[in-house]
Amino acid sequence: MGRRAELAQRGIPVGLSGNAVLSRRLIDQFGADALRAAGNLLPVDIEDAKGDEYHLLLVEQVVDCLDLRRSSKPKKLNGEVKNAVYRTDALPTHLPAFRLPQFPGAVQWNGWAADRLVEFTGDQIEARLCWSGNPTAVPHPDPWGF
Repeated sequence: MGRRAELAQRGIPVGLSGNAVLSRRLIDQFGADALRAAGNLLPVDIEDAKGDEYHLLLVEQVVDCLDLRRSSKPKKLNGEVKNAVYRTDALPTHLPAFRLPQFPGAVQWNGWAADRLVEFTGDQIEARLCWSGNPTAVPHPDPWGF
């Protein structure tokens, strides 16, 4: 859990808002209802989209699940938390993605959702581990450094 899928390559761009633009094909594979649990799917008009339709996944679920004592202090400029530790009792494992109140500009993807995105897109995205309850898992040294 706590993996962030970086969706900036080939058809799944992420802007500064941290929201993903997903093709209809990917939405259908993942499941629109599962994605809507995190927020809204808003139509996006993309010139030369070659017949596919695209939607912005506007992640609106904000969950206060960061362990502030054990995590690195959020950066003052944007709230980025480089070394996050989550409270497992508050982690929204049922959501594919969510935001933290301390770092609202970024979308946090749960591991199961990141794994599904990688499964459906192959090498078109990169999943970076931010945190895991498994002590043998090694988080990425710079999960937000793109």
